[in-house]
Amino acid sequence: MLSASALHRTSSLGAALQHAPLSNTRPADWHNPTSHSRFDLLVIGAGPGGIVAARTAAADGARVALVERYQLGGNCINEGCIPSKTLLRSAQLYAEMRTAERYGVAPPPTLPVDFVMAMERVRRVRARLSRTDTPAQLLQAGIALYFGCARFVGPDAVDVDGTRITFKKALIATGSRAVLPQIKGLNEAGFLNNESVFEVTALPASLLVIGGGPLGCEIAQAFARFGTRTVMVHSEPLFLPKEERDAAQMVSDALARDGVEIHLNSHVVSVQQEADGKHVQMLSAGNVSSTAVEAVLTGIGRRPAVQALDLERAGVAYDAHAGIRVDDFLRTSNPRIYAAGDVCLEHRFTNTAEMSARIVVANALFLGRRRMSALQIPWCTYTDPQVAHVGMYVRQAREQKIPVKTYTVPMHDVARAIADSEEDGFVKIHVREGTDHILGATIVGRSAGEMINTVSLAMVAGIGLRRLARVVHAYPTQGDAIRLAAQACVTAHASPLLAWLKRKWLRR
Repeated sequence: MLSASALHRTSSLGAALQHAPLSNTRPADWHNPTSHSRFDLLVIGAGPGGIVAARTAAADGARVALVERYQLGGNCINEGCIPSKTLLRSAQLYAEMRTAERYGVAPPPTLPVDFVMAMERVRRVRARLSRTDTPAQLLQAGIALYFGCARFVGPDAVDVDGTRITFKKALIATGSRAVLPQIKGLNEAGFLNNESVFEVTALPASLLVIGGGPLGCEIAQAFARFGTRTVMVHSEPLFLPKEERDAAQMVSDALARDGVEIHLNSHVVSVQQEADGKHVQMLSAGNVSSTAVEAVLTGIGRRPAVQALDLERAGVAYDAHAGIRVDDFLRTSNPRIYAAGDVCLEHRFTNTAEMSARIVVANALFLGRRRMSALQIPWCTYTDPQVAHVGMYVRQAREQKIPVKTYTVPMHDVARAIADSEEDGFVKIHVREGTDHILGATIVGRSAGEMINTVSLAMVAGIGLRRLARVVHAYPTQGDAIRLAAQACVTAHASPLLAWLKRKWLRR
């Protein structure tokens, strides 16, 4: 059975408060500063973006205040990418042990899962990484740290639990919160989300995952590999709706191979707690079906955390679903106030939050003109195989009437992928037709998240695809697939005139 902590029925706020605070993320005996001056920069939210902004500004000599409502580190360290990827690694290793015969290694007769140890490792990793930015370290960096709820009381001031703080410039970096689906009986039956799932202490015998986005796919695959009977319900015809169709199909096929029971074009209409578990009713193409599971996890996305800030009193325009409205310089409708990260951006990733925070510091404090649109943001869904992307998709290029040529290398043509028995996947690099200017890329494979960085670097540096063919890659590596794509571009752009001149030279 699941622990009581895993079965909470509250919102994301309740989930965050239920987690036992760590001494290095929110000390129990903490006292906020009592003396206050007007700060050069006030940062609301101590997630990845907020901490980066505060540290960067303080290092530049600014007087900085940082306000955090819950715990330092935000979603990434406490309930997001760090615990999830730690758990995924354990699940991946277990899956590899079960299939060791393909590498000539006989697996043991039984492979019991010690889920308690796996979750303990998640908490150890989380605790270790949380030591990177402790309250003491932030104070040493010259940052005035406040724990509490920040509410705007005017265009240049906030109230933090009764303490008024004024500022020259402010950054809102409050992140996002899990979306709670409106399903009959779900609150009463109890459910997990991306925050509470990492507090589970016992492996559920069965799990139903609502949502086929990155979170849903990652968690479903992990629990299926641990031996949990896993059911996925997704409202669209294919997982990962924003990704290229062949990439999403590979993820769908991988989940099916791992034993995930998949229901596409389907909706959960009700959940009812019974003696033998949670009875879930699903609707698909007008047909109603049901299944009983021990636990339900919702993974339908996240929403900007804009509530309880009293943004109206600061003159900051926002939308409850899209978040705070910013321009390309990350300025809000109040010229004193900026926003960064999940609270205002479409791409809700840790790397995006950190880079956008650096843009804010440059623009807000030092008359910078750095634009968010100039960044190339790679991202990755850490299923097995992984799906990584940077830049434009083909559909986006066509919408902008940009002619596209795509160079594709299947992983089954890459020597190291064959040697590793990791042939599922491909490298696709999109260029403007008639040139080698890289528009974007999608990589599917065991190491896609690492490989995409090469393409990102080339795009930022203005390096064309043909030039990448001149980069000597270590051999054999799976990253050599990028060189192969580049070589295909070189071959396609071979000049007939140059070829004729070479022949004439050789025959002189």
